[in-house]
Amino acid sequence: MQASCRPRRRLARPCGKAAIGEPAVARRQAEPPDAPRRFVDDYLPALLAQASELISAEFHRVVRKHGLSVTEWRVLATLAGGEPVSIGKLAQVTVTKQPTVTRLLDRMEARGQAERLPHDSDRRVTLVRITRKGSKTVEQLMALARDHEMKVLEPFGLARAEELKTTLRQMIELHVRVRNGD
Repeated sequence: MQASCRPRRRLARPCGKAAIGEPAVARRQAEPPDAPRRFVDDYLPALLAQASELISAEFHRVVRKHGLSVTEWRVLATLAGGEPVSIGKLAQVTVTKQPTVTRLLDRMEARGQAERLPHDSDRRVTLVRITRKGSKTVEQLMALARDHEMKVLEPFGLARAEELKTTLRQMIELHVRVRNGD
């Protein structure tokens, strides 16, 4: 360690580094533009998590104003317009633990928003589908979600937005196979 960079008293910062909590302007002056300052600034899982949290939080306020929990929204949006889905797949897509989805489905069935069905060939699997009432419940929210998505993606252009979505779908597919041991 160089003598000029020797640790000092408690509030002194290391040589050439901005102190934790120091304004971002001070940190940017010491570093080249667009240079990652921390590991997480250039680590894909961290970037995906941050983007998801920020973008989702914006829309989750709308969901709650419409009287649904975020998990109810995710379940209904996953079931909307599609074939029945297993509870396990529903848990995976909604990023929710399976026991939580099962309890939520009890409430949603009681309200007439979803129904469970037996699987044709595997008695261990229970399928879930949305009802007409569930579809009506989520219809307006899906339109609002598309509007929100367009506002989020608009600065990047349609081509880049589609490329991003395609890449994310491929990533998900690849890692679902890895998780399932395929």
